[in-house]
Amino acid sequence: MSTAHRRPSGRVTINDIAARAGVSISAVSFALNGRKGVSDQTRARVLQVADEMGWAPSSAARSLAEAKTETFGLVLARDPHNLGVESFYMRFFAGLELEMSIRGYGLLLQVVPSVEAELAKLAKWRNSRSVDGIILVDLHVEDPRVALATQPGALPTVVVGDPSLAGGLTSVWTDDAESMRSAVRYLADLGHRRIARVAGLAALAHTSIRDAAFADETRALGIHGELVRTDYTPQQGAECTRAALTGAEPPTALIYDNDVMAMAGLTVAHELGLDVPGDLSMIAWDDSVLCEHTLPSLTALSHDVVAFGSHVARRLFAVVDGAEPGAFLDSTPSLRVRGSTGPLRG
Repeated sequence: MSTAHRRPSGRVTINDIAARAGVSISAVSFALNGRKGVSDQTRARVLQVADEMGWAPSSAARSLAEAKTETFGLVLARDPHNLGVESFYMRFFAGLELEMSIRGYGLLLQVVPSVEAELAKLAKWRNSRSVDGIILVDLHVEDPRVALATQPGALPTVVVGDPSLAGGLTSVWTDDAESMRSAVRYLADLGHRRIARVAGLAALAHTSIRDAAFADETRALGIHGELVRTDYTPQQGAECTRAALTGAEPPTALIYDNDVMAMAGLTVAHELGLDVPGDLSMIAWDDSVLCEHTLPSLTALSHDVVAFGSHVARRLFAVVDGAEPGAFLDSTPSLRVRGSTGPLRG
């Protein structure tokens, strides 16, 4: 191994990193600044070497590592068109901002097209110390962002998701498994024996947790459970609802992964001439104000999403201030019964 990795001043430069990593100086620059032009493998190698060598962009950047930007960062790998439809994140962001504004902080939100782009942005924030802390959402199983957040030199981080997937980082979570089981039991008690779950993206950890709870509870109760996969949009919610209700053995109850899909499904049920809840019961998730203004109003698994966001912000402030990592249950979404559910008509 070459011994010429540090300048006499002791500061590591991109030339040193290039020599250690065996790549060009331009490749190091692209990787450290989160720019296109290098492969994922090369980027990962450069970032690993930079961490091992204790690199900082400059003496000014080193001082920034100790300074406060009064900003928290959140990167969201979602279609921005879908974000405008689903209300969960708007309420979640409001909760973050409510808590952060008390301490004069702001939220730096970046919407990107992929997890790879999210990783690059998070690495850039880490290297430039341009935010004081990170909030990770939409957790995946074996999420590479968790691995990045546990590397040496990582920014203070809070994971929004189940602690089993948080890699020892501080996590704030809702008990989606128990919520799903309670919804299935409620429908079974009303006499429903064929229940469909209109689920979101399979890659997301909270979707997998709900999937497993749905399968376990329907199996335990000896009733039929059908899983239908969507991308959370009202378009796919409507399409999957129509397909399920026009099949050979249609369900008599549906549980949706968000409120906009449930609203779209309710419209489909009306178009098919089905009475809700006489012929069909429907349950939404997250319980936005929209659920109160359908006809009939939608029964929903409800929790205070604004308060959830505020809780996440408080935990990140604690991590920044040096608190030990912990897992914090925010709530277990509970059923708010309205007009869309009822006993199955004989």
